[in-house]
Amino acid sequence: MNENIVKRNEKLAQKVIKGLESRNMKGFYAATKEEALKLALEMIPEGSTITMGGGMSVHEIGLAKALKEGNYNFIDRDEYASRREASLLAYDADFYLASANAITEDGVMVNIDGSSNRVSALAFGPKKVLLIVGMNKVCDDVDGAMKRARNVAAPINAQRFGLNTPCSQTGACANCKSPDTICCQFLITRFSREKDRVSVILVNEDLGF
Repeated sequence: MNENIVKRNEKLAQKVIKGLESRNMKGFYAATKEEALKLALEMIPEGSTITMGGGMSVHEIGLAKALKEGNYNFIDRDEYASRREASLLAYDADFYLASANAITEDGVMVNIDGSSNRVSALAFGPKKVLLIVGMNKVCDDVDGAMKRARNVAAPINAQRFGLNTPCSQTGACANCKSPDTICCQFLITRFSREKDRVSVILVNEDLGF
């Protein structure tokens, strides 16, 4: 990454962290994937029950692999015959891991979901939520965050899952009602009533979609 972009992101991350703190959430900064992994593992006590959705960023920093191999009760939904069964276990977990489709400069997060297991767990249930978010997902405001979620994250994920949606063909949101649509539930997280339940590690790299 260009040195000037790195420096700009460092400053911007501090603004996002202040925004998160004003919303009863915690923010952290990691310069690299390796730093993000180290920080995340310091935040999760051994023996914790942990689960997650399909967050690519969690995999990209190596966190999912480290938890599977470590002294943790990691609930891997891919190992369950029923994804519903695995998803329901998230509501009583110690930690839920995810990313965000977009986050604003003042700390508001936007997430879109198809089956809604991810957005529901972000909103309620797990004792702690830890999000790994690349600086590529920071947007000016909620409108920009929503546009990013719908026109960047959603089309890429629709393509990744092989879904038959207009956005998977064109790369842009068509506000469709396709049976395959993954834009079923929209969650805007602007405040956490439970202080410090939600933590965000901002990583100065491009992560996820």
